[in-house]
Amino acid sequence: MDEETGYGAVRSRDARFDGAFFFAVRTTGIYCRPSCPAVTPKRENVRYYATAAAAQGSGFRACRRCRPDAAPGSAEWDVRADVVGRAMRMIGDGVVDREGVAGLAGRLGYSARQVQRQLTAELGAGPVALARAQRAHTARVLLQTTELPVTEIAFAAGFASVRQFNDTIRTVYAATPTGLRATANRGGTRSSAAPSGTPSAGVPLRLAHRGPYQAAAVFDLLSDEAVPGIEEVTGAPGSRTYRRTLRLPYGTGIVAVGERLSDASAHRSGWLDARLHLTDLRDLTTAVQRLRRLFDLDADPYAVDERLGADPRLAPLVAARPGLRSPGAADPEELAMRALVGPHEAERLVRAYGKVLDSPCGTLTHVFPEPAALAETGGTTGALAAALADGSLRLDPGADREAARTALLALPGLDARVVAVIHTRALGDPDVAPPGAPVPDAWRPWRSYALRHLAAAQPEGEDK
Repeated sequence: MDEETGYGAVRSRDARFDGAFFFAVRTTGIYCRPSCPAVTPKRENVRYYATAAAAQGSGFRACRRCRPDAAPGSAEWDVRADVVGRAMRMIGDGVVDREGVAGLAGRLGYSARQVQRQLTAELGAGPVALARAQRAHTARVLLQTTELPVTEIAFAAGFASVRQFNDTIRTVYAATPTGLRATANRGGTRSSAAPSGTPSAGVPLRLAHRGPYQAAAVFDLLSDEAVPGIEEVTGAPGSRTYRRTLRLPYGTGIVAVGERLSDASAHRSGWLDARLHLTDLRDLTTAVQRLRRLFDLDADPYAVDERLGADPRLAPLVAARPGLRSPGAADPEELAMRALVGPHEAERLVRAYGKVLDSPCGTLTHVFPEPAALAETGGTTGALAAALADGSLRLDPGADREAARTALLALPGLDARVVAVIHTRALGDPDVAPPGAPVPDAWRPWRSYALRHLAAAQPEGEDK
């Protein structure tokens, strides 16, 4: 993007570009999201960055007014299948925090030096800086929404030491951790539903998205697909709550996301309210990223609607449902198994092989079984589970989509239509067409979204 477009977005406070880039003001030492409501800076004082980490690396602090670190993620990383896109998805999933740069590089199949060079060349920041920016955001959320001790927050956010935590918060927010928490209390930004003591009441969050969001269509799909024991959708349409269990790197979790209707015609950015109950707060970043992929919150609805709205067949559907999303998966391995066996068999597998929660919550009693637990079931189900368990098939956020597709098609008995569903939902590919479906190339690179429009337009009760 050229500087003319960038400054135009800043001058008009265009929320469509939030997360797509960040701008910093040389005279104030602060970086912002494009929609920041502050006075527009002079053009000669503005600098542009692809990521918040790059702005921080150049010595700029996060704006306390627009909170650029909380902007929706760039849609580019979900669309791109190259090394940089895969790396960004894995950093978002917490791979660097858990496995270090060497672990990230190993998953990508490159050396650590190559990964550092590619990320720095394109984004202005390496994997360590990108992960550091993410840890700072996680820490701010915990400081401002819980009463956890600062020391516990430091390690929950992924910092190696309290000193590193304190230094990072001062650098990014120009405040101490206790000062940042006090500011939230004085400014009334702490959620009224925030837990008053321990995290037993959960961590309340706002999951931001850009542009219009068709929440009803997403919640309809989740309600239709819900597997008893691990998922439920409660409430009346328009005010439903989706709850599910999660298997996470350090423990388990129960998450709840509320349906929030918005004026889609206004094309305003917004958020979904969520609450996370985690057995280990170190899983917060990973859980948030999984919810963002499930609800497709980092999509760019403007780009999707512009392309699909130009097609005569899809134009009325796009006009009726601007901002329709293509939901992903909270657990890609679970999604793959469910796509293969169907909802009734998935429920049986949960009861027979799923891990029972230490503290069941209402109808949520289990976590979906790990692939290793299903590897001996035999048939195509066992073959898929075994491939996931031994790593010959990878569906994590940084997986190579084409390599995964090849591995899936090589499994005995796996139908090509099931592979297309896995590619769309588990791998988050925005451009998938089932075999034999009349999906024209004019809908590229958003064919997955086009199919969601066609499914959403079908009369109630018809197979979608």
